[in-house]
Amino acid sequence: MTAVEKYYSDLMLYLTNVERWILLGETLLKIIVILIAARIVVGISGAAVHKILRDRESGPLQRIQMDSRRSGTMRTLISNIIKYTVYFIAFYNVFTFIGFDPGPLLASAGVLGLAIGFGAQNLIRDIITGFFIIFEDQFAVGDVITVKNVTGTVQAIGLRITRIKTWTGEVHIIPNGSITEVTNLSMENSMAVVDVSVAYGVDIKHVIEILEEMASQWMMEMDDIVDTPSVLGVEKFGTSDIVIRVIAECKPLKHNDVMRTLRADIKERFDKEGIKIPYPHMVLVSANGELNEQNTSGNRSGQPIQ
Repeated sequence: MTAVEKYYSDLMLYLTNVERWILLGETLLKIIVILIAARIVVGISGAAVHKILRDRESGPLQRIQMDSRRSGTMRTLISNIIKYTVYFIAFYNVFTFIGFDPGPLLASAGVLGLAIGFGAQNLIRDIITGFFIIFEDQFAVGDVITVKNVTGTVQAIGLRITRIKTWTGEVHIIPNGSITEVTNLSMENSMAVVDVSVAYGVDIKHVIEILEEMASQWMMEMDDIVDTPSVLGVEKFGTSDIVIRVIAECKPLKHNDVMRTLRADIKERFDKEGIKIPYPHMVLVSANGELNEQNTSGNRSGQPIQ
C-alpha cells in the first residue's frame, strides 16, 4: 500500500466514524446551549437590576430611596459585572467540553498576572479609585463636575476612566487614578449673584424697595428659583457708581440663566422708573475752552454727545 493510499484510507476511516460525529454534534450542541443560556441569564439579570434600582428610586421610605443619577451609574456597573462573570463561566465550560482543561491556564495566568501587576500599578490605581468613586457616590453620570481644570457633564464612569464632555463639545478621557480632587456642581442648589450699579444721585432706599418688589415677582414667576431672592443692600462704592447686591438660591446649574433674566428685568424696570445706570464719561477741553462730554463706553466717533 502506497503512502497516498494509506492517507486516503485513514481519512475515510476518520470521516466515516459515526461515534466521532455523534460526539462532535453533542459537543457543539452543548456549546450552543451554554452560550444561549448565558445570553438569557445576562438579559434577565439586566432587567432585574433595572427593576430593582427603579423601585429604589420611587421607594416609599426615604431610607431606601436612591436618586436617578446614582442608580444610572450603579445599573451600568452591576450589569457589566454580571455580564463578565456569566460569560467567564460560560467560556470556562466551553473549554471543558472541547477537552481542554483551563485549570493550568488559569493558574499560570495568576502567576503572570502577579508579575504584570507590578508593572501596571497605574492601572490598578485607576481601578481602585474608580471603585471608590462609584461606591461613595462622589459623582454620577449626568452630573456637571470640575476635574483637573476641566468642567463638563459626566458621560460615563468606568472602573478605569471617566469620560467628561464640556459645553463646547470636547470629550475628555480622564484616568480615575489621576482624580485627586473633584468639584460636583450638580449635588446642591446654586446661587445667583447680581450686582446692580446705580448713580450716586439716585435714592438708594427707593432702589432697594423696587428690587425687593421685583424679588417677590421673580419667586412667583421663575421655576428655577427655590427661595425668594434677597436684596443685601449696598455692596461697595465705585468711582462713579454705588453697587447693590441681589442674590437668589436656584436649582443646581440654573444660576447663570437666572442671572441673565434678573439683569434684563432690572434694566427694563430701571428704564421705566427713570433710574440711571452709570456709564463711563470723558470730558474734552478744546483749545478755545469749549467742553465736550463723551461716552467712552459707546461713542467711538470722537463727536460730542448731544
